[in-house]
Amino acid sequence: QVQLVESGGGLVQPGGSLRLSCAASGRTFSTNAMGWFRQPPGKEREFVTAFSWSGGGSTFYADSVKGRFTISRDNAKNTVYLQMNSLKPEDTAVYFCALSSRPLGAITSAGRYSYWGQGTQVTVSS
Repeated sequence: QVQLVESGGGLVQPGGSLRLSCAASGRTFSTNAMGWFRQPPGKEREFVTAFSWSGGGSTFYADSVKGRFTISRDNAKNTVYLQMNSLKPEDTAVYFCALSSRPLGAITSAGRYSYWGQGTQVTVSS
Protein backbone atom coordinates (compact mmCIF):
# COMPACT_ATOMS: atom_id res chain seq x y z
CA GLN A 1 0.00 0.00 0.00
CA VAL A 2 0.92 3.63 -0.49
CA GLN A 3 0.07 6.55 1.74
CA LEU A 4 0.00 10.14 0.51
CA VAL A 5 -0.12 13.10 2.85
CA GLU A 6 -0.63 16.62 1.51
CA SER A 7 0.13 19.87 3.26
CA GLY A 8 0.45 23.56 2.48
CA GLY A 9 -3.07 24.65 1.64
CA GLY A 10 -4.67 27.77 3.01
CA LEU A 11 -6.16 31.16 2.28
CA VAL A 12 -4.31 33.50 -0.07
CA GLN A 13 -5.16 36.74 -1.83
CA PRO A 14 -5.45 36.90 -5.62
CA GLY A 15 -2.00 37.20 -7.16
CA GLY A 16 -0.41 35.42 -4.23
CA SER A 17 1.49 32.14 -4.03
CA LEU A 18 1.27 28.85 -2.18
CA ARG A 19 3.32 25.68 -2.23
CA LEU A 20 1.69 22.33 -1.65
CA SER A 21 3.63 19.25 -0.61
CA CYS A 22 2.78 15.57 -0.98
CA ALA A 23 4.80 13.03 0.95
CA ALA A 24 4.55 9.44 -0.22
CA SER A 25 5.31 6.42 1.95
CA GLY A 26 4.88 2.69 1.76
CA ARG A 27 5.31 0.62 -1.41
CA THR A 28 6.38 3.46 -3.71
CA PHE A 29 8.98 1.52 -5.68
CA SER A 30 6.62 0.96 -8.64
CA THR A 31 5.60 4.60 -8.99
CA ASN A 32 5.49 5.71 -12.63
CA ALA A 33 3.72 9.03 -12.20
CA MET A 34 2.54 11.46 -9.57
CA GLY A 35 0.15 14.28 -10.08
CA TRP A 36 -2.18 16.87 -8.67
CA PHE A 37 -5.89 17.14 -9.24
CA ARG A 38 -8.35 19.63 -7.82
CA GLN A 39 -12.07 19.79 -7.18
CA PRO A 40 -13.62 23.26 -7.20
CA PRO A 41 -16.83 23.78 -5.19
CA GLY A 42 -19.74 22.09 -6.89
CA LYS A 43 -17.64 20.79 -9.77
CA GLU A 44 -15.97 17.59 -10.89
CA ARG A 45 -12.40 16.70 -10.02
CA GLU A 46 -10.03 17.97 -12.69
CA PHE A 47 -6.44 17.42 -13.71
CA VAL A 48 -3.89 20.07 -12.75
CA THR A 49 -0.40 18.69 -13.38
CA ALA A 50 1.62 15.48 -13.32
CA PHE A 51 5.14 14.20 -13.56
CA SER A 52 5.89 10.94 -15.35
CA TRP A 53 9.03 8.92 -14.70
CA SER A 54 8.72 7.26 -18.14
CA GLY A 55 11.07 8.20 -20.94
CA GLY A 56 13.44 10.14 -18.76
CA GLY A 57 10.76 12.22 -17.12
CA SER A 58 8.03 14.47 -18.45
CA THR A 59 5.71 17.04 -16.98
CA PHE A 60 2.16 17.80 -17.98
CA TYR A 61 -0.01 20.81 -17.15
CA ALA A 62 -3.62 21.76 -17.62
CA ASP A 63 -3.96 24.80 -19.88
CA SER A 64 -5.56 26.75 -17.05
CA VAL A 65 -2.40 26.59 -14.91
CA LYS A 66 0.40 26.67 -17.50
CA GLY A 67 2.95 29.36 -16.73
CA ARG A 68 1.63 29.78 -13.17
CA PHE A 69 1.98 26.36 -11.53
CA THR A 70 5.09 24.19 -11.34
CA ILE A 71 5.38 20.57 -10.26
CA SER A 72 8.66 19.36 -8.82
CA ARG A 73 9.91 16.41 -6.83
CA ASP A 74 12.49 15.38 -4.28
CA ASN A 75 13.21 11.72 -4.89
CA ALA A 76 15.23 11.36 -1.70
CA LYS A 77 12.23 12.48 0.34
CA ASN A 78 9.58 10.78 -1.83
CA THR A 79 7.87 14.14 -1.99
CA VAL A 80 6.19 16.03 -4.81
CA TYR A 81 5.56 19.75 -4.67
CA LEU A 82 3.13 22.07 -6.40
CA GLN A 83 4.27 25.68 -6.55
CA MET A 84 1.29 27.90 -7.35
CA ASN A 85 1.93 31.51 -8.37
CA SER A 86 -0.34 34.29 -9.59
CA LEU A 87 -3.29 32.59 -7.96
CA LYS A 88 -6.79 33.46 -9.10
CA PRO A 89 -10.16 33.05 -7.38
CA GLU A 90 -10.98 30.29 -9.87
CA ASP A 91 -8.07 28.27 -8.47
CA THR A 92 -10.09 27.81 -5.28
CA ALA A 93 -10.54 24.08 -4.77
CA VAL A 94 -9.58 21.06 -2.74
CA TYR A 95 -6.27 19.86 -4.13
CA PHE A 96 -5.46 16.17 -4.20
CA CYS A 97 -2.16 14.44 -4.69
CA ALA A 98 -2.25 11.18 -6.64
CA LEU A 99 0.16 8.37 -7.41
CA SER A 100 0.11 5.96 -10.33
CA SER A 101 1.76 2.56 -9.96
CA ARG A 102 0.56 1.13 -13.28
CA PRO A 103 0.96 3.02 -16.58
CA LEU A 104 -2.59 2.40 -17.76
CA GLY A 105 -4.63 5.24 -19.19
CA ALA A 106 -3.93 8.88 -19.87
CA ILE A 107 -1.78 10.67 -17.34
CA THR A 108 -4.42 13.40 -17.21
CA SER A 109 -7.14 10.93 -16.23
CA ALA A 110 -8.02 10.31 -12.60
CA GLY A 111 -8.52 6.65 -13.45
CA ARG A 112 -4.79 6.28 -14.04
CA TYR A 113 -4.06 6.84 -10.35
CA SER A 114 -4.47 4.16 -7.71
CA TYR A 115 -3.61 6.17 -4.62
CA TRP A 116 -4.91 9.51 -3.42
CA GLY A 117 -4.20 11.87 -0.59
CA GLN A 118 -6.87 13.26 1.70
CA GLY A 119 -6.91 16.64 -0.02
CA THR A 120 -5.97 20.12 1.11
CA GLN A 121 -8.11 23.24 0.74
CA VAL A 122 -6.82 26.18 -1.26
CA THR A 123 -8.92 29.35 -1.12
CA VAL A 124 -8.05 32.39 -3.21
CA SER A 125 -9.98 35.39 -2.02
CA SER A 126 -9.52 39.00 -1.04
